[in-house]
Amino acid sequence: MAEERLQKILARAGVASRRKSEELIVAGRVSVNGATVTELGSKADLDVDRVKVDGRILTAPKHHVYIAFNKPKNVVTTVRDPEGRETVMSFFKGMRERIYPVGRLDYASEGLLLLTNDGDFANKLTSPGSHVVKTYLVKATGTLTIEQEKQFREGIPMHGKRTAPAGLKLLKRGQNPWYEVSLIEGRQNQIRIMFKHCGLLVEKLKRVKIAFFELGALKPGAYRTLTVREVERFRKLLRMEEEADEGESR
Repeated sequence: MAEERLQKILARAGVASRRKSEELIVAGRVSVNGATVTELGSKADLDVDRVKVDGRILTAPKHHVYIAFNKPKNVVTTVRDPEGRETVMSFFKGMRERIYPVGRLDYASEGLLLLTNDGDFANKLTSPGSHVVKTYLVKATGTLTIEQEKQFREGIPMHGKRTAPAGLKLLKRGQNPWYEVSLIEGRQNQIRIMFKHCGLLVEKLKRVKIAFFELGALKPGAYRTLTVREVERFRKLLRMEEEADEGESR
């Protein structure tokens, strides 16, 4: 196998996403042949070099795993948490494969989360360029005005950068109405910040769909493996097969 960037090797080995793997490298938690590496441009060959994370040697996964999980509220979407809070990994202690969350779902939010040990899949799914639509059910403390709905759909200023256009649909009227919100980006606490910009708070937030894949009847804390057909549909959506063909032809 040819040399690859360390963050890609870590992601492919099921350590974490490429972004999180970069953080591990910068933090000095990765070594190659006994030497700590902190440069993000560093490369290695997993078939030849001894790559370790926190002293644990890495091996390429024998097969890829793709899991759909219904994340409960008050659980952190990380492999570990420095504050000692429960993470999503506590629900997968008996699993032989080393998997990690694809993207994030805020601590107080619940719903659909994908986990995998396929680094390329995770990278493509979380890449802004893939424009994967994620759908949420949101219970707010009040009703948006027509003007606020327009702002919500067109984009709202957030940390100096306007949010991408969002889908918005009022599902249930009332003092605490329910909305369906669709996003193609996933900035931290984005939906809560967007509603707060409009003077409202979010009481409940649940992700129910990623692209075509729906949460369905999965109960909080439960998970299931994606079918071969579902994985193939995701790969087609992310144009991964086309990229693989292009790579082989070069």
